[in-house]
Amino acid sequence: MRNIALVTGREYTSRVRKKSFIVMTLIGPLLLAAFYGAIIWLAMSDTQNDDKHEILVVDESGLFSQGIDPNENLFFTVNPNDTNEDSYYGTLIIPSDFTIDQPNGARYLSSESLNIVEQSTMENQLEKSIKEKKLVRSGLLKETLDSLNTDVQISAAKISDGEIKENNTMINAAVGFAGAFFIYLFIFLYGVQVMKGVAEEKSNRIVEVIISSVKPFDLMLGKILGIALVGLTQVLIWIGLSAALMAIITPLLTSGAMNPEDAAQLIQQGQIAAPSAQMNVLAALFQLDFATLIFGFLFYFITGYLLYSAMFAAIASAVDSETDTQQFMFPITIPLIFSIVVAQSVVLKDPNGDLATWLSMIPFTAPIIMMVRLPFGVENWQLVLSMLFMIFGFIGVTWLASRIYRVGILMYGKKPSYKEIFKWMTYKG
Repeated sequence: MRNIALVTGREYTSRVRKKSFIVMTLIGPLLLAAFYGAIIWLAMSDTQNDDKHEILVVDESGLFSQGIDPNENLFFTVNPNDTNEDSYYGTLIIPSDFTIDQPNGARYLSSESLNIVEQSTMENQLEKSIKEKKLVRSGLLKETLDSLNTDVQISAAKISDGEIKENNTMINAAVGFAGAFFIYLFIFLYGVQVMKGVAEEKSNRIVEVIISSVKPFDLMLGKILGIALVGLTQVLIWIGLSAALMAIITPLLTSGAMNPEDAAQLIQQGQIAAPSAQMNVLAALFQLDFATLIFGFLFYFITGYLLYSAMFAAIASAVDSETDTQQFMFPITIPLIFSIVVAQSVVLKDPNGDLATWLSMIPFTAPIIMMVRLPFGVENWQLVLSMLFMIFGFIGVTWLASRIYRVGILMYGKKPSYKEIFKWMTYKG
């Protein structure tokens, strides 16, 4: 334990004293917020384009002689007397064999490429007109059709311990996936640091000197724990800065807010308006169980990092240079990549389904999947069982990795195969 503590302390102090660590710890959250803020701003500015375009519609079928309903950005002029195409953004040609039962053959011509938003808009407007014509053909009046347009919004709430709390699915999904993505990012970031550190010491032959006084297992575990403390320090500082920022912003956002029961009574009496969607989203965000989320994030970040970094260290010890690690690195990272893909496509759709539940129990996928599930609410027995599996999984993987490490760290001049690495695990002594 003394040797492990010495190696851990050396790895920790040598890294936290670097100027790059101090700078990135302080400005990292700001850079990350600016990066994602820029992406969101660009996406919003691109999708919320205020440019308005007029489309010339050459309707040879006669179906749209009464016009096509416009969109916020696209207006349709059907068979005008002046057919000067240069004055229009583009030309939509509807052939004579285009019918409401077989709406095929429409073609758009323009000097500029049609983007996916504009194409989808035109298709939606034509589909809307055709649906209306089908309903009219079935005997419905135009006034009846107009009365069918209805906007329904459902606000979700969750009953917990006898209390009704706002529950926004989109907020839960966003918070859960954000936490899972950061765990995914940190495991790669700090795990690769372990791999690079081992590979550098081996290539420089420094490890031969260290091994003379420290056992290979102590060296590997000390390096893993040291870098884990570096990552944990950085994450805790970021959480502290975020908490301080939330403490400043929350009173500003909730200032002037009244008691929920009083607000509900005033809404029923019509004295004040119902809360907007933005306020409901904000209420759902503040009612998340941040204590459980932060604890879960720290636990799965630490155990997930420890599990994968042990394998990264074993990889680096088995090869002579950092470039040779790629052939062994990909199979190890497959569970991480699989988890982040499944989290988006399956788990967010059914966070309490059988697949999501079982994947949150398997140590190789649990750090990502369980983090996505936490905001939706996870039963205590599932959370405890998942954490136990993570702990035992880390211990087992570290034991296997150490058996590879003890042989590979002093092996030079040969690229081992998977068969040889498996043999290293069975060596005695």
